[in-house]
Amino acid sequence: MTYQVIIPAAGQGKRMGAGRNKLFLEIDGIPVFIHTLQVFEKDQNCSGVILVINNLEKKDFQASLKKFGIKKVVGFVTGGEERQYSVYHGVQAIKNDGIVLVHDGARPFLDVELINDLVEGAERYGASVLAVPVKDTVKKVIGNKVKETVERTSLWAIQTPQAFRMSLLRRAHEMAMKEGFLGTDDASLVERLGHDVIIIEGSYDNIKLTTPEDLFFADAILHKRRSQLE
Repeated sequence: MTYQVIIPAAGQGKRMGAGRNKLFLEIDGIPVFIHTLQVFEKDQNCSGVILVINNLEKKDFQASLKKFGIKKVVGFVTGGEERQYSVYHGVQAIKNDGIVLVHDGARPFLDVELINDLVEGAERYGASVLAVPVKDTVKKVIGNKVKETVERTSLWAIQTPQAFRMSLLRRAHEMAMKEGFLGTDDASLVERLGHDVIIIEGSYDNIKLTTPEDLFFADAILHKRRSQLE
């Protein structure tokens, strides 16, 4: 089953403290977003990628795409003030229906096999997301006081990609815009429609690079994967 991808890439990643868009930071000499795009580049089921960007960085994105031979980026869209608005701009740029994935450009360690499972879930149920079981003990805290320990067997940490039937995602975003609702992810907008979202178990390697420490984890994951191929 073919699919398209929306990648919001307009954020500045202030928590990374890099002074620029964190997607241009390099892991082993390659920009983070190129690592991410290479996963989709090699997946024959990916029919195209929409990059949602800050227009001031468009030439930098284009130069990197050319340098690393990325050909599946079929369009650039201007980002919004919030990630949700950026994704909505990407949704508006896709005119046909089918399956669409929304993926964080700062998650470069995605597996094609997981994409296939995710797309199959969206095709069957309408919406599916990658997630991993929470490993740590979780406590609800108000101020600096623990109010309760949350039972964790039903808690999952949600990742991206998140996959949807295009018509469903479009309807969810339009309703959120109309009602002024700002969600924490795209699945939360679909949930508001009363539509089920199916969990596909992901990988703990599928980290999002958010803080400087994450770059050390990224190097470790990259070297682990290379050693497994030897």
